[in-house]
Amino acid sequence: MRLLLAIGINPLGLAILETTGHVTGRTRRVPVGNGRQGDAFWIIAEHGMRAGYVRNIQHDPRVRVKLRRGIRYRWVSGVATLLPDDDPLARQRRIIAWHPLRALNAINVRVLGADVLTVHIRLVLEAAASPSDPADGPDRPALPVPDRRVGRQ
Repeated sequence: MRLLLAIGINPLGLAILETTGHVTGRTRRVPVGNGRQGDAFWIIAEHGMRAGYVRNIQHDPRVRVKLRRGIRYRWVSGVATLLPDDDPLARQRRIIAWHPLRALNAINVRVLGADVLTVHIRLVLEAAASPSDPADGPDRPALPVPDRRVGRQ
C-alpha cells in the first residue's frame, strides 16, 4: 500500500497523513482512512494510543494530509486533536454514510482494531491553494495549536 501511495496512486477511501516523529523529529507518513467532510478530517485509529502517528500527534498536533483537490492531490495543513471520549464506532458509521466506498477501510479497522480512538483534524484549506512540492518536508504554516492532548488540562 505504501508503495502505491509513494508513486502517486491513491486508492479510493485512503489519504496520507504526515506527522513529525516525537522522538526523531523526522517526517513520518502513513496511509489512513479518508474521513474528510468539508474542512474536517476524521481518522479512526485502529490501535488507539499505541499507533505511532497518534503518539506523534500527542507530541506535535500540526499535521499535513494529502488529499484530492479537484483532479490533483495536494498537501493540506491542519491541527489534530485526539478525542478519547468520542465513540469511534459511531463516528465510523457516520463516515461511511458520507461516502460508501470508505466501508472497506472501516471493515479493516473493525476486524484489526483492538483499542480504537477518534482523531479529528481541522484542515486549513486556504493554505492548500498555494503550490507546493509534495516531496518537500514538513513545510507547515504556524497554526494555533490547542493543548487538548490526552491527560492534560
